[in-house]
Amino acid sequence: MSESQSRFIEDLDAQVTGVPVRVSLSRQTLLKRLADVVCLPESRINAFERAVTADLLVEMLSEAGVEDRARVAKRLSHLTEVPNSLVRRLIIDEVRVARALIEDCETLNNSDLSYCARNGGHEHRMLLAARKNLAPILTEILIEQQDVRVIEVILKNTRAALSQMAVEAVVVLSQSQPQLIPLIIKRPEIRPSSAYVMFWWADAEVRRVILSRFAVNREVMQDAASDVFAMAADEGWQDAMSRKALQFIERRQRNRAALARSPFDSLDAAIDEAARKGMTRHLAEEISYLAGIKPSTGAKMLRDRGGEPLAVLCKATGLPKASLRALWQALRRPSQMADGMIHPELEHVLITYDVLATDRAQTVLRYWNWSLSSALSATLIRTLSKGEEVDLDALSVPERAAMLAFAQDLKA
Repeated sequence: MSESQSRFIEDLDAQVTGVPVRVSLSRQTLLKRLADVVCLPESRINAFERAVTADLLVEMLSEAGVEDRARVAKRLSHLTEVPNSLVRRLIIDEVRVARALIEDCETLNNSDLSYCARNGGHEHRMLLAARKNLAPILTEILIEQQDVRVIEVILKNTRAALSQMAVEAVVVLSQSQPQLIPLIIKRPEIRPSSAYVMFWWADAEVRRVILSRFAVNREVMQDAASDVFAMAADEGWQDAMSRKALQFIERRQRNRAALARSPFDSLDAAIDEAARKGMTRHLAEEISYLAGIKPSTGAKMLRDRGGEPLAVLCKATGLPKASLRALWQALRRPSQMADGMIHPELEHVLITYDVLATDRAQTVLRYWNWSLSSALSATLIRTLSKGEEVDLDALSVPERAAMLAFAQDLKA
């Protein structure tokens, strides 16, 4: 028996008994040569030959050391087409092996990267999150695993693309992970629907950004629907869907019909009464009706810890700054410091009032009212109050906004 045959038999015996096999020069050389073959250009090897060679290489890699696997992965990372079997073997290997493929291989398809996102570890997902040109389907997969550190990397990655569902998933998570809020608010993919609902748990600085960046006017919609108001009136406002949409679009904010039924001469008078006697449930409902919003929306705004919604309410309804001060007083919030200076919280709310344009304030107020009341069905209220799971995908945009904004209130 020759020496080479003897060593072959010894290696077979060692595999059967579990004894570590010594790494031979022939094995290392063969590993390198097979990698060379896989890396040959298309003019030298056809797809079937490459695939068969890749399968053999995968088998050898299962017994190869970390350094050998890393060298193979590095070579493959520069290919224009990497055999799928090799990708699946190496991309979820130890990070020092997988790194070259995840970071440098630009030709990996979304299927292979998704496999890594689902089957790799935390460090693999961190590398994926920082990858250039990260597709929306991949960001969705990474975000749905709710690994906060990975999500932070994605949000900072300007070359990553987020789908609307991914944005909304981060918005939901930001309720319990407030460090995500300053990152998500900077993303170009975020839309007013997400920003307006995130407003309710954002800090003062982010709220300022939301009101300045997302408080859009409605001039284009108003021009487009200018003749539809007369049509709807001729029909007696019977179509509920168009009525709600026109209520969002129209220029007038205060509710004239509510004023005709109110014991007060104006919205201003109702607020003055609340300032004198203190805010009651009856007065809060009356103020809401006169302002053209539902009581549930009004209650949410009056309970808000920051006070900025009060500035939005007053500016949108054409109330003077004195009425904002009166509303602040009605809620028994501090107006002055011990030294007689204006309280910082009130000062901040007054500044918010000053920088808001009336039409933009109306857009925010009407969106809140539309999403927080019109979409909050009795079924959704029961579901939220019981703490049951809600299928976000099955909800409309305003229903999702209502669910997110009112979930904690209803549970409480």
